[in-house]
Amino acid sequence: MQIRRATAEDADAACRILRRSIAELCDADHRGDAETLAQWLANKTPDNMRRWIAQTHVFVAAEGEKLLGVGAINDAGEIMLNYVAPEARFRGVSKTMLTRLEACAGALSLSTVRLQSTATARRFYLAAGYRDDGPPQKGFGITFALPMAKEVSS
Repeated sequence: MQIRRATAEDADAACRILRRSIAELCDADHRGDAETLAQWLANKTPDNMRRWIAQTHVFVAAEGEKLLGVGAINDAGEIMLNYVAPEARFRGVSKTMLTRLEACAGALSLSTVRLQSTATARRFYLAAGYRDDGPPQKGFGITFALPMAKEVSS
């Protein structure tokens, strides 16, 4: 598996990963609620993915030509995306992506990385050294975003 910068050509496949990961792996958050899913997925489009790739630091996890995951971090050190294809779950994709996103923050001379975790991913982030960083925030529909942070080396 390789983590590399995303290109505009990755947008369609990366968008499919986002949408499938949310729909299939984040059930603890959306609980199958159709309106919540519709809200959460509304901006997960190939056009938006191309815009994110052009405007921020987006990476993909790839095995040959197949994408397994997608992650993004902005210049302020907020991880905006860290999603894995359902068939690649528990293969180290998210952990490897997180390491790359944290390295990007270090390259940007940032000392803290922040993110809004799902309930599904909270345990993963705690195991990776993140701490809770404030009360839960209203998310899409019935979901809540859980603010988390971690100090990283710059």
